[in-house]
Amino acid sequence: MDATAQAALVAKGEVSPGELLEAAIERIERLDPALNAVVIRWFDHARQTAAGDLPDGPFRGVPFLIKDLFAAYAGQRISNDNVALKNADIISETDTTLVSRFRAAGLVIAGRTNSPELGSVPTTEPLAWGPTHNPWDTTRTPGGSSGGAAAAVASGMVPFAHASDGGGSIRIPASCCGLVGLKPSQGRITLAPFREESGLSVELCVSRSVRDTAGLLDAVRGPGIGDSVIAPAPDRPYIEEVGADPGQLRIGLLDHHPQGGHVDPECVAAVRSAAALLESLGHHVEPAWPQALEDSSFASKFGALWSANMGVSLQRFEDLLGRPLGDDEFEPMNRVQAEFARSFSSVDYALALSAVAQFRRALQSWWFEGWDLLLTPTVAELPLPLGTIVNNRENPMEAMVRSGRFVPFTPPFNTSGQPAINVPTEATAAGLPVGVQLVAAYGREDVLLRVASQMEVARPWAGRTPTP
Repeated sequence: MDATAQAALVAKGEVSPGELLEAAIERIERLDPALNAVVIRWFDHARQTAAGDLPDGPFRGVPFLIKDLFAAYAGQRISNDNVALKNADIISETDTTLVSRFRAAGLVIAGRTNSPELGSVPTTEPLAWGPTHNPWDTTRTPGGSSGGAAAAVASGMVPFAHASDGGGSIRIPASCCGLVGLKPSQGRITLAPFREESGLSVELCVSRSVRDTAGLLDAVRGPGIGDSVIAPAPDRPYIEEVGADPGQLRIGLLDHHPQGGHVDPECVAAVRSAAALLESLGHHVEPAWPQALEDSSFASKFGALWSANMGVSLQRFEDLLGRPLGDDEFEPMNRVQAEFARSFSSVDYALALSAVAQFRRALQSWWFEGWDLLLTPTVAELPLPLGTIVNNRENPMEAMVRSGRFVPFTPPFNTSGQPAINVPTEATAAGLPVGVQLVAAYGREDVLLRVASQMEVARPWAGRTPTP
C-alpha cells in the first residue's frame, strides 16, 4: 500500500499507527542487513510517538524515514554522513521547519536513511556508514544522494521517505529504484531555519505513487520565517491535480547528451518509449530543447556553487566539533572542493552567482517560447555497479568527473530552480528500473503532477517491486 492508503486505514480505525510502525520495523530489520538503507534508528521513540496523541494530519500514523542530511529532528542523532559527526554522536536541539511539518502531517518518524557525505555524489557509499545496495540488484547503486531513502521505499520498508535534491538527488535514486521523485521549485518548501533557500537544494520525498507525492507536497509546502525566495502559491491543492486533465501539451524531447557525451542505449530507448506514451495520450512531442543545455561552461558554473557549499559545510562541521577535521574525517573529494572554495575571493563568488543567474534566465526562457514540458532521460547510464564512484586520494576529483558522466540531465534544473520529476514508467528488458525526467516552467508543479498521474494510469508501476 502507498502512504495514502495506509493513512486511510488508520482514519477508518482498521489499523493502528502502532501496527503500521511494527510492520515497518519488521521489514527494516529483515531487509536492511542486505541493503544498508536505514543507518540511524529510533524505534522506541517512534513507538512512543505512535502510541501518543498524533496530529490529525493527512498521513496520521504512517511510518516515515528522514534522510541523514541537514534534516534536524529535536532530540535525535544526525551525522550528515560524516565520520567525525557520526563518532561525536551529535544530537539535534531543534527540528528544521520541514521536519516539524512532517510531524504535523501525522507521520511517525522511525530513523534516518543513508546518504553520501554532504550528498555530494550520485551514489550512496559514504565512508561513515558504508554502501547502500539497490534492492533491484544488490551489486548496483541505488543512486544518490537520497539512495538510502530510495532503497527503503523500493523494498517496502516504508511507503515514502524524505529526500533532498541539490543536483538530482531525488530524481536520480528515484530512477535507479523505480520510484516517483519530484524536485520542487526553488522556494516551494522552506529550508528554514538553518539553510538559505536561494541555493541549489530543495527537499521533499521519494514515493511509490504520484498521489503520495502530491499529498505530501500539500502538507509541507510554503515559506518559513525569513525566506527570501518564495514560489508562487498554487491555484488549488496539488492532490487535485492527480487525475486532472492536463489538456494537449507541447513537449520537447531531448534523447541525447546535449554536449555530445555518451547515453546508454537503454536510457535512450526508455525516453523514446515515454515519448510515444505521451503522444498516445494526446500530447504533441517533438525533438526540441533549450539551447542553454549545450553550454559547455555550465559545469564550471554549477561547480563553483557546489564547491562553495562544501566549504561552508566543512566550516560548520569544524565549528560544531570545536576543532579542525583531520584528513581521514572529511572525504577527499569534498575536502578538495572545500579548499578550492576557500581560495575564492568575494569577487570570484559574485561573478559565479552572476554567471549562474545568466544561465538560469537563458534556460528558463525556452518555456516562455510556447513549450509546456521538456522530456529527457533522468540518468545517462543504468544504475552503476557499487564501487564505480569512489574516493581516490591520489585523484580526489575523479569521483566528481565520473559523476558528471552518469548524471548530465539533472543538475541544470537545480541551477534554474525549476521543478522536475522522475516518472518510473520504464524498465530494461532485464527488469531494471530506468526513469525519465519531465521538467516544467518555474512554479508549475501542477503540470508535472497532472502528466505524471496520467502516465501512471496508462502504464502502471505499482505492481513492479523487487524480490525481497
